[in-house]
Amino acid sequence: MNYELKCATENDIPRLIDYELKTIFEYAENLTTEEVTDINEYVKNQVITKLENYKIIFNDNNEIGCLLITNNDDSISLDEIYLEGNYRNKGIGTKIIKKLISENKSVCLWVYKLNEKAISLYKKLGFEIIDETENRYYMKYNR
Repeated sequence: MNYELKCATENDIPRLIDYELKTIFEYAENLTTEEVTDINEYVKNQVITKLENYKIIFNDNNEIGCLLITNNDDSISLDEIYLEGNYRNKGIGTKIIKKLISENKSVCLWVYKLNEKAISLYKKLGFEIIDETENRYYMKYNR
């Protein structure tokens, strides 16, 4: 399945916030009301301040997800990759990640431990777990 990436605009902010929150709340567990409030505020601010780093993922002119890439000193961070449910498990995410690792010496990311499908994919593509918190793994791909 083919995809196209387009730069996000201010019009995309509400949908980007929605994508980010879906990702977090799908895998974050036992959050307090205060944590939920903090996460909502953090995501809103992150989307606005990092808007120029977001890409909207399209398939046949349909918006199907988003990608957030930030540059570090010696690598890039895959801060977000989100695909609508109908477009998951069709190879789009794999193609995007393969392109990223082919174009960059090092790619790093955080992934929720409960997101077993993503962890399996990242390992299959050559990412290694470098660090972890209670809920997430920090993974890195080095060429």
